[in-house]
Formats: sequence, C-alpha cells, structure tokens
Amino acid sequence: MASYLLLWMLFCVLNLGLLAIVFHAADQLDPFEATARVNKFVLPEFILQWILCFLFLVTGHWVMVLISLPIACFHLTLYLKRKHLIDVTEVFRSLDREKKQRVIKLGIYLVFLCITIFRLDLHCCLLLS
Repeated sequence: MASYLLLWMLFCVLNLGLLAIVFHAADQLDPFEATARVNKFVLPEFILQWILCFLFLVTGHWVMVLISLPIACFHLTLYLKRKHLIDVTEVFRSLDREKKQRVIKLGIYLVFLCITIFRLDLHCCLLLS
C-alpha cells in the first residue's frame, strides 16, 4: 500500500517538472523560472525513487526491484556527476534531452502504477474470496 502512495507522489513530482519544461518550450516561462521550478523537484524525485526501490526490495517484489533499480542507478549516476540540475545558461540546449528523459520516466512510472493497481486489486479479490 505504501508503494502505491509513493508511486503517486513520484508521478506528481515528475509531472510538475515536465510541465515546467513544456511551459518553457512554449515561451510561457523564462529560463530562470523554469529551471527553478524543475530543479526544486529533482532531489525529492531521486529520494522517492530510492525509497520505492528499497521498499520493493524489503517486501520481496523482485520483478519491481529489477525494473526500478536501473532508474535508481541512473539517478545516482546523474547525482554523482552533478548533472541532475538544469543549468540556466544551458537550458535551451538541454531542453529536448530533459523532456525525453522525463517522458520516458513518466511512462515507466505509469507502468509501475498499473502493475501496483493490478496487484492491489488481485490481493483484495483474494482476501474477499
């Protein structure tokens, strides 16, 4: 049940960052405001992803661990190389790359969410029967 809540939180955090990038691409936000909005959600997203991966590991959901571990390692690599934040001076060059990364992560989190909802429904049906 906690993984369900964490997935929704990850989904919302990633959507907020993606919206800021899209608004900047449509010239509705200046680069300073767009990078400030995106950068304040980067570390919470990384932390939530690692908590989710650890939660899957502790509860024995091995398939979910194998799916979420590459994303968590990718986040760790970005953090260690200090490429996790968007620079204001390079926002125009990195806009497409950031948008693609966030859309791919959004798709993966959506798959996680669907699997979690399915497993939650299956568990409830088994308890009721």
